Amino acid sequence: MLTFEEKLRIIEEFPELTKKDISLGRVNFHFEESLYDKKNVVYHLHPNGNGFVYGAEIEGVEVDDRGMVNIRDYDEHQLRALIRDAIDSLSMTPAEKDPVMEEWLNRSGQSLVLMREEDGYNVYAEESLEGAFNSYKEAANFLEQEGFRRI
Repeated sequence: MLTFEEKLRIIEEFPELTKKDISLGRVNFHFEESLYDKKNVVYHLHPNGNGFVYGAEIEGVEVDDRGMVNIRDYDEHQLRALIRDAIDSLSMTPAEKDPVMEEWLNRSGQSLVLMREEDGYNVYAEESLEGAFNSYKEAANFLEQEGFRRI
């Protein structure tokens, strides 16, 4: 297990994080440029070496009910990778994390494009917006009802 000082040194390598001293010698690190309300990347790093990193948006990591990963037993490589993934997850829009760009055709050969943008899904006919939807399912249902099929 890395010591508090070793973990602190690794975390401080990330210039995009801002250190915030809190009670009982614990430290938080914030990512002020987060695109989301969530800014706390490292939470309650304790002098005993325990602490947490935000991982709710990272696939393949075990998180608690707050979306945090316990880093008590992480080694140097694991800690760096987790922090980088946490920062990246807060730096990208949903469209960047999970892009969608699909072409749909109807029997007449007309095509529409379904794209994920910002917080929703938009359907375009060339450069004209045909519809805006909150979910992929809503957009796909619209296209299917209009006689379009994904290619």
